Amino acid sequence: MFGFLKDKLKNCIGKTTPKREEEIEIVETKKPEKKIKEKTKDKKIIKKIEKKEKKKEKQKIKLEEPVEEKEQEKEKTIEKQKEKSSGFWGKIKEVFTSEKEEERKTTEKIWGDIKEKQEEFAKEKEEAEKKGILSFFKSKFSQERFDELWPELELSLLQGNVALKVVDEIKKQLQEKLVEQKVSEKDVAGILKEIITNLLLEPPNLIEEIKEKLKDKKPIVIAFVGINGSGKTTSIAKFAHLLKKESLSVCIAAADTFRSAAIEQMQQHADKLQVHLIKKDYGADPASVGFEAIAYAKKHALDVVLIDTAGRMNTKDSLMKEMEKIIRVCQPDFKIFVGESITGNDATEQAAAFNDSISLDGIILSKADVDEKGGTSLSVSFITKKPILYLGIGQTYDDLEIFSKEKIIKNLGL
Repeated sequence: MFGFLKDKLKNCIGKTTPKREEEIEIVETKKPEKKIKEKTKDKKIIKKIEKKEKKKEKQKIKLEEPVEEKEQEKEKTIEKQKEKSSGFWGKIKEVFTSEKEEERKTTEKIWGDIKEKQEEFAKEKEEAEKKGILSFFKSKFSQERFDELWPELELSLLQGNVALKVVDEIKKQLQEKLVEQKVSEKDVAGILKEIITNLLLEPPNLIEEIKEKLKDKKPIVIAFVGINGSGKTTSIAKFAHLLKKESLSVCIAAADTFRSAAIEQMQQHADKLQVHLIKKDYGADPASVGFEAIAYAKKHALDVVLIDTAGRMNTKDSLMKEMEKIIRVCQPDFKIFVGESITGNDATEQAAAFNDSISLDGIILSKADVDEKGGTSLSVSFITKKPILYLGIGQTYDDLEIFSKEKIIKNLGL
């Protein structure tokens, strides 16, 4: 009987594993409990047997499920998990993987660039050390390197009669153009040359300006100011000679009445140059001498009046008041300061004082042949913001040279 039921179950639910067939047989053979239930009237026992029967029924139903369906369900679950992993979370994983790869490539590139820069810097430094001082500027350098190298250049400028204020300006501009910039030795020299060239004003052609003004008025009046001993009288004589060479008629006013020797010296120059000298006795009013010279030039149709003035620095206030009076009375068309190239900072301070008082139009520097460096030219021009017109380069009347920025740059070793 039990074998018949087993065969029937096989036909209904398909193949089962040997293990499950044994379990079904065991369930089917446990029938005594049914007989006990029928005979007993004890409700507790009946309830307990019914509970067991229900449990066995559930177990039987579970055992009756085909193995193939179980396997298929398992495969579906695995497939769903795969879909989930290849869906949103799969994309997240892909993003993280790509970002990691990108980060790795970026890191490798950064370290590669750093290594390349280090090698380049080491090579440039090695080459720079084999050359002179300015070769250190060859690579991109820091503020520390500039501070290390600047003192030697600063000393060279100071020894060349360049005023401290001008040196500070050069340092400021050079620092702005060099620090954190990549430059070569040639670049540094060019930058320094450019800075100094820009500090020097381009001089006008004074002779041409005088000729232009003569079209509207006559005479043209030029006042020369400066300290005694600076070569002012000689410079006036040289300029008078230059005017005569340009076919311009001249007379000179000896308005330095503070020194009798100055009047005598000017008379000697006037005689050699064959120009008329207007003079008065020692101690006379300088402004009146200039006024008379202008009147004489007008009467005789002369082109230019050159006025010599006193230059006593021991009574500076009186001197400046005297200068202001001469300017007020004579109304000169040009006011020219004459200073010594070799006095450096002194000439710069003197020029600044006269410029503050009467507002100069130009500068002549005497004894420029003695000042090999030319630093005074740079200093005076920068401080006063006035052009250098001429340089006195010797003792003869022809030794008055038109100022050249290129020559000064050359003398400074640039």
